[in-house]
Amino acid sequence: MANQTHVVEFHFLGFSRSFKVRLLLLGLFSIVYALTLVGNTIILMLIWLDARLHTPMYFFLSHLACVDICYTSSTIPQMLTNLQSPGRAISVVGCAMQMYIFLALATAECFLLAVMAYDRYVAICHALHYTVLMNKRICIYTATTCWTCGFVLPLVHTVLTWQLPFCGPNLIDHYFCEMPALLKLACADTRVIEKITLVGCIFTLLIPITFITMTYIRIIAAILKIQSTKGQRKAFSTCGSHMTVVVLFYGSAIFTYMRPESSHSPGQDKMISVFYSIVIPLCNPIIYSLKNNDMKTVLAKILQF
Repeated sequence: MANQTHVVEFHFLGFSRSFKVRLLLLGLFSIVYALTLVGNTIILMLIWLDARLHTPMYFFLSHLACVDICYTSSTIPQMLTNLQSPGRAISVVGCAMQMYIFLALATAECFLLAVMAYDRYVAICHALHYTVLMNKRICIYTATTCWTCGFVLPLVHTVLTWQLPFCGPNLIDHYFCEMPALLKLACADTRVIEKITLVGCIFTLLIPITFITMTYIRIIAAILKIQSTKGQRKAFSTCGSHMTVVVLFYGSAIFTYMRPESSHSPGQDKMISVFYSIVIPLCNPIIYSLKNNDMKTVLAKILQF
């Protein structure tokens, strides 16, 4: 890789050169990162400790929590380091690894959210066959497939990106090695990679979100057929958390990766990236715990001891 580029390291421009602004952001993002780790770890702990949560829905939720822990850990520590000491370098290899790991975890989350939608569809529309259609073997297989697709599909984008020559400047106008920001530094035509990225986004973003949308249309139609208002409310409550996460995650990801390169602006890209790489992993445990009666019951039971 080093033989294919004149640049041997990159520097992040980050958010601001002002010491006061950096100090404020350092404190804010440190708190957000700590809460994200604690919140998702609590979800994992609750699911592991209580047998009532050993169901397919919580099985996939535990994988989502794992993704979010790793997802934020791939970017926030680097950002916090740069806020403390602006101008610190990251090697070309380190930047490539960060970009790949970030894309891999984001892709895995895309597929996990689609699988979680299917789980809710089976639970509501085929309740009598739920234990058969979502048995332990199928759950393990689908989760493994999500992780495998996550770490295989981004290989193409990563390899193609780092085949490009980077001959300077080496200042990334971002807070981590995100692909759109890196492509702006390449000393070559990037239109082919941009087209390949668009095709990749169709597989990792558009197809899953279309599947999720169609699934929820079927779910809503089934819920509306339920006679009791209480039954409808309970059915909607089991899907509400997931729908919220889907809208937030897919909306921001599509906005970032499926816009034309000419419409990208560094400031806007950084703000959107903060939303889906930092804010959403923090919101996931809050959304799933506050809107989930089972999680609240198990947490209350543990806190009583």
